[in-house]
Amino acid sequence: MRIAILSDIHGNYDALTPVLADLDKSRVDRTVCLGDCIGYGPEPEAVIKEIRRRAIPTIIGNHELAVCDRVHLRWFNPLARESLEKTLTLLSDDSLAFIRQLPHSRVMPDYHLVHGYPPDSARTYLFQKSTLELQQTLSSMAPPICFIGHTHDLELVGWDGDHLDRQPLHEGIALLAPNRRYLVNVGSVGQPRDGNHHAKYVIWDQENGQLETRFIPYDIARTVAKIEAAGLPEAHARRLW
Repeated sequence: MRIAILSDIHGNYDALTPVLADLDKSRVDRTVCLGDCIGYGPEPEAVIKEIRRRAIPTIIGNHELAVCDRVHLRWFNPLARESLEKTLTLLSDDSLAFIRQLPHSRVMPDYHLVHGYPPDSARTYLFQKSTLELQQTLSSMAPPICFIGHTHDLELVGWDGDHLDRQPLHEGIALLAPNRRYLVNVGSVGQPRDGNHHAKYVIWDQENGQLETRFIPYDIARTVAKIEAAGLPEAHARRLW
């Protein structure tokens, strides 16, 4: 089975559209999403509607948590809080109801999905974990691979029971060893922070043990103009470049 994993779309419908077109051409059997479909970007409603239209299984992210319960807004910096306050006005009641029922994780026989860090944290970042903590997490996971987002960066963490390897994911194919366990940080569709402004997503080929990272160009200027027109923080437009 070939599974496409998306994360951190962040209301960027202009980035999501070519990503979906690309995966539709890529012989993908299933698509899943790791959350943060909203926040920062100008079209959260369009993103949620497309996720629902395609019935893409989705995990709750920290931005979704904040619109479900405003107490979580205290966790964000002032500009992110401002963006989320605006995002709330851009979402329909139906979309908010959809967001509120999102699970904190999904554990399948062969893989685990969570926004931030396993087993079910939407707020914990991968970079906050020490080598020992990573080893303990990988040793205790039931499935051999867990896909995460949240950092907007691309990283592959591998563990063979003795040695822990951490490496950035680059565009193209990485081979996964059958005797290793992995945490895969799949980057961001709508707001990458890995030094390349293309939209990112990952395709996992289970049968062949391959992880393909896809870099998809989109019209950034169009998204920037929409952010400015919506009255969202300008900083969230500038960082797309």
